[in-house]
Amino acid sequence: MNAPVKEMLHSYPADLGNVDQDKLARCIEECLACAQACTACADACLSEGMVGDLTKCIRTDMDCADICTATAAVLSRHTGYDANITRALLTACAVACKACADECASHAEMHEHCRICAEACRSCERACNDLMASLG
Repeated sequence: MNAPVKEMLHSYPADLGNVDQDKLARCIEECLACAQACTACADACLSEGMVGDLTKCIRTDMDCADICTATAAVLSRHTGYDANITRALLTACAVACKACADECASHAEMHEHCRICAEACRSCERACNDLMASLG
């Protein structure tokens, strides 16, 4: 677990309720890692000679990166917590990660960056689903 994420959660002055802090920290970390992987994959796709064949992959990467970044930001805020918003974001993030992983996986045999990105997306999807399941 990334020390700053864990430390920030433990330093929060109010009670976080019954949120599993380990799953929350893992989800934040996975969202940030996925956003980075998707951004790097989109950039790598733009450098490929057959960039026109990767348009959908680039768009999916960029959408997933934006959604993961927003999810990590919202999960990092706890004042005035709204469980419905959290669930909606986690659902959206898991859906975006699945779509991006599926798209990147279809290019993984030809492009190593797509294989790496697909793995990051699958890991983030699992973390979002795990956190959502723990919220009840």
